[in-house]
Amino acid sequence: MAVHSASIQDRDGVALVLDRRTRRLFPFIERIYADGGYQGPKAAKAAARTGKWTIEIVERSAKAIGFEVLPKRWIVERTFAWISRFRRMARDFERYATTVAAFIRLAMIRIMLRRLTKPCLSS
Repeated sequence: MAVHSASIQDRDGVALVLDRRTRRLFPFIERIYADGGYQGPKAAKAAARTGKWTIEIVERSAKAIGFEVLPKRWIVERTFAWISRFRRMARDFERYATTVAAFIRLAMIRIMLRRLTKPCLSS
């Protein structure tokens, strides 16, 4: 996760996410799904610089009219919805990006702990 100012475009901020540290933490990742904001040479160069990652842009079909569920995109949107259920994350009250990152991490830890401690429904 990388939190930066709103003045940085997605295609410019991709280098903040796809760095050598990320590659060391996640060596098993081969393909990255992204929306159209990550299209272009900057994102491709950032991915190539850190390893054998392939950025696959999830695009809306040209035939679509109105709302359309995009493959793989719903995973990210669902995760944002889970995070925004936490009161502190519903609004942007934080002054520093490090505080935002810490609260996102806490929210995800809480979500994972809830799933890990959920009682099994076995027969």
